[in-house]
Amino acid sequence: MSGWPELKWDVEPTGPLKGLKILDMSTVVLGPFATLNFADMGAEVIKVENDSGKFPGDMMRHAGDSPTGDLGPIFTSLNRNKKSITLNAKEEADKAVIVELLKHADVFFHNVRLAGMERLGLDYEAVKAINPGIVYVHCAGFGQGGDYSHRQAYDDLIQCSSGFASLFEMRGDSGRPLYMPSLVADKTIGLFAVNATLAAMYHKEKTGEGQFVQVPMFEAFTWFNMVENLWGETFIPGNGKLAYTRSINPNRKPYPTKDGYIGLVPYSDGQWETFFELGGKPGVFDEPRFATYSERTKNITALYALIEEIASTKTTNEWLELLDEHNIPAMRYNQMTDVLKDPHLQQVGFWTEREGEKIGKYRSIKHPVHYSASPANVYADPPTLGADNDEIRNAVGLPKADDAS
Repeated sequence: MSGWPELKWDVEPTGPLKGLKILDMSTVVLGPFATLNFADMGAEVIKVENDSGKFPGDMMRHAGDSPTGDLGPIFTSLNRNKKSITLNAKEEADKAVIVELLKHADVFFHNVRLAGMERLGLDYEAVKAINPGIVYVHCAGFGQGGDYSHRQAYDDLIQCSSGFASLFEMRGDSGRPLYMPSLVADKTIGLFAVNATLAAMYHKEKTGEGQFVQVPMFEAFTWFNMVENLWGETFIPGNGKLAYTRSINPNRKPYPTKDGYIGLVPYSDGQWETFFELGGKPGVFDEPRFATYSERTKNITALYALIEEIASTKTTNEWLELLDEHNIPAMRYNQMTDVLKDPHLQQVGFWTEREGEKIGKYRSIKHPVHYSASPANVYADPPTLGADNDEIRNAVGLPKADDAS
């Protein structure tokens, strides 16, 4: 009998989106990061991958060392709780499976350029004809109607074009623009896509109406970047001073202590005054340049320099104990390896060790958001390429891949 497959899991999903059906044709990081959030929250995510070419499937399967050859570390982190089927939408038999799944999906999610989806007959109007209530989510590089709408986009290009990379040059300590050493644009826009999909599903819940949703990387990340960094150009006429002075300051960084580094953020007037008293410099806030929030913002370089001077007078542990006692925000500086051993993360079960039949033992990251009534959970290891081909083909009433020809 054709229809959306009754997906079988070793552990029952418990999240708030349980029962939501998502057909996912996204790849790399942005899209899979978004659909990972849906899957962790209980949605039924079927990941469609093309198995042709030298490196078949999602290219992230092949990035980094892998125990199976197709479960690279980034792919493993992004694709748990999903089913994988290999389909080539250019082949009529495979497209028939996609069409059958689309008939019953709540969401169709992809990051393929629209021109390509039109050639495949999977653009919004074509999919709407198959399923009028579908929420069709397209993660694009650039929005429609602009000069760049036909271009491809990747994390580096969006950091470069949004002004984000220029923040490092403006800070003055690097001498040149830099990329953040993280796929920050992909992951941020992935969260935009989650938000957009949920908003569209809420609209459908109220009205019964599906819709086309486009999440453009360039516009979304520029919005993300500019909310604080529009700064002196917020009001018209502007003063030409872009970037929030506090965050752009070269002295905004972990401060050296006697034996390491520490993050320090006194915020309220009382916290600042107490911090300077603890550091042996009472009365700093009597100075006009530090007396108000506005003046502190103007003189932030001098203020940060004072913090650095004071931080060096004690060890990290001495500071943490003293500042915690006086309710002044501070955190130990963790190197990446330290994060794996962080006591708080261990206590909340952030890192868990799992063992999959194909993948062996690996470290899994707990979904970070808490839901008291419908907790997100990890209920399936990331699938090897096409692991669920037969299960899904049988469910939609179409031949197995070997029989399709």
